[in-house]
Amino acid sequence: MLFLIQYDRSRGQIVSLVEFAESDREKASQERLTLELALGDHLARQEVVLLEADSEEALRRTHRRFFEEWMALMETPAQGAPIVDER
Repeated sequence: MLFLIQYDRSRGQIVSLVEFAESDREKASQERLTLELALGDHLARQEVVLLEADSEEALRRTHRRFFEEWMALMETPAQGAPIVDER
């Protein structure tokens, strides 16, 4: 499965999440490009990504930052992943 995500960096929220079948990879890529072009100057505050995962549940595990608030991510690291302090 492919997932096209538009993420608002300033709000820390997903604006849209569209799911595509693997067979629609070309359509998904075209929609990503169309969205990026439509955002124009606002693209600096938005993030548009096309990700591949077995399911939305798997995507939520591997790309938690799109689905959880920033502070929650800092409090609960991914299983087996250490919190890195870069001070």
